[in-house]
Amino acid sequence: MNLKQFTIFFFCLLFAHSLSAQEGRTVAIDSSRLIQLSGVAIGETEMNPVSYTTIYDKTAKRGVIADYYGFFSMVVFPGDTLLFSGYSYKTSTYIVPDTLNENRYSIIHMLQKDTINLPEVTVYPWPSREEFARAFVEMEPYDDAIRRAQRELSGESLAFVAARLDTDASLAYGNVMNQQYTKLYTNRQLPSNNLLNPYSWAKLIQDWKAGKLSKQ
Repeated sequence: MNLKQFTIFFFCLLFAHSLSAQEGRTVAIDSSRLIQLSGVAIGETEMNPVSYTTIYDKTAKRGVIADYYGFFSMVVFPGDTLLFSGYSYKTSTYIVPDTLNENRYSIIHMLQKDTINLPEVTVYPWPSREEFARAFVEMEPYDDAIRRAQRELSGESLAFVAARLDTDASLAYGNVMNQQYTKLYTNRQLPSNNLLNPYSWAKLIQDWKAGKLSKQ
């Protein structure tokens, strides 16, 4: 037997061994023992469905993911070990009973919250007493954000800003609407003339005596 014949014989033997192993595994699966396992994963405290829970069959090395309502369905064998894991929940174990008479089985699996209690932490605005003393001495108590906002929103500041704003479409529209509203008071009659209004004359004389006209 030369080298070529030996190589062909070796590969044929390896291929036959692979086929026999696959046939052995196929025969080893007993379909009569298969169980359609369905169920819902819920939280232990609030009793609400745990969405997208992972169910992993540790024995068969396969798994499924539950839907939004926590429902899942998978094929298992009696005695298989299932691992349930979900976000913010502890991983729990469930063993499929080996005394089932039916090929369908339903469960409701509860998951326990994974709560971690951290030790208390006190946060200080300054790293040391010396830094606090220096910041306390150098701080400006009257130059805070509230007082700055009050200065910016005062009547003088708003009038100063408004005097330097150009007329835009909204201001022009407001001016036209005010003129139309004023015309409604003298509709179908002569417009009012403040030269003949005694109230306006009285207010003018009062402002003149108070010196308001000279200030303006």
